[in-house]
Amino acid sequence: MRLDAPPAGVEEALEVVTGFDEALTHGFARSGGERLRALAGALATTPVGQRVAEATEKIAAGSIGEEHLTVLAAGRSALLGAVHDALLGQLDTALGRQRAEHVAGEGGSKAAESCRSWLSELAITGWRGVDHDLVSASSQVVEGLLADPGSRRLAVLLDGLAAELSASAPVATMEHLPARRWADLWSRALLLSQGGWPEAAAEEVSGRLLILGVEVQEHGTAVQVQVHGVLETTGQNLLVRTGVVVAKVDTIVGLALWPLLGGYPLLLKALAEQRAVEVRGLTLLSGGDLLWQEDKVALQDPADPFVTARVLLPEAVAPGVAPLERHPVRIAEPVLIEGKLADYDIEGLTAAGPITPELAAGATACVGLMRWDGGRWVLQPLAVQKGKKAPHNAELALSPKATKAGEAVNVLRERAGRLLRK
Repeated sequence: MRLDAPPAGVEEALEVVTGFDEALTHGFARSGGERLRALAGALATTPVGQRVAEATEKIAAGSIGEEHLTVLAAGRSALLGAVHDALLGQLDTALGRQRAEHVAGEGGSKAAESCRSWLSELAITGWRGVDHDLVSASSQVVEGLLADPGSRRLAVLLDGLAAELSASAPVATMEHLPARRWADLWSRALLLSQGGWPEAAAEEVSGRLLILGVEVQEHGTAVQVQVHGVLETTGQNLLVRTGVVVAKVDTIVGLALWPLLGGYPLLLKALAEQRAVEVRGLTLLSGGDLLWQEDKVALQDPADPFVTARVLLPEAVAPGVAPLERHPVRIAEPVLIEGKLADYDIEGLTAAGPITPELAAGATACVGLMRWDGGRWVLQPLAVQKGKKAPHNAELALSPKATKAGEAVNVLRERAGRLLRK
């Protein structure tokens, strides 16, 4: 499988997005309309083209309303969605992968007008103008959203953006800033605040889950293990993801992360020992997420992920992608690579597992994820083969090394308990 160059138009579209992000960095109140007009031009022949053009001219003239900003956020997201579709289509073609159509469920997300004025102020001021006063204005908005269960998704997103801005304020002093990431979060929050986004369709499924591998996603206050696998059901095999999220502090890293998952002993054992898992009535969302419940699974015999990848992965049906999830950064497709990995850019290795850059470079086979990052395809190994050895990311999850590293967690818990008792 070779992916030498992106599909036609991808680089040009990303240049337009970069221009938009530069305008947002300096603030729409200061930026000229040229960068925004490039977005309008790129979308001119699309259903949103006229509205984006009108919003662009209003903002260029200094008339900046929430409705105009929402239209621009939608236009930016639509352009990135088109890039996502082109890249994913290229990858599916190269792999011969079947992909299901996205199916929306019933109901929809709630509107949240309370946060739009803060998001608008961010856009008018620009990232370079963000200071602690502007960030602190979000606290009351986030608190109100957290109190409403229907707005939790938006609340967590806003809280995360505010935390990043607070840690960086005053942003004017930063030499480099994550303009693309912050613009992504801003656009997504503004669109979510409109409400009406349908929930993912859900169904109960039973069958056998064969694990391909696990990625460990760390944040300062949380860690998520995202498991990729093939679910054998009656009639077809499905590519799915499952996993759990647990809280942590930023000092807990590497092997010490695994003991945090002690509340999920079956999942830990399945990952560490590469067991197949019998699934009994788990909820599967239309985007491919299998909601893990320990009381609805049972462990079976070990199943070699390389055998699973060779036999089942080529015929497995991949899930469709919801409109709001169509973004190049969200592409993470399981693949089997056989032969030397020298032709691939290797990224995303975790300190919680045994795979090192040197080990990956010398491997003769790899089960991993293909991602799009920094304008190129990259390979994130989940398991590799080198000689008779086949190390994988969760190999040390139940090892004495992980247990010893996790002793720091117990010490922190004990200290926290003493503080609370005082």
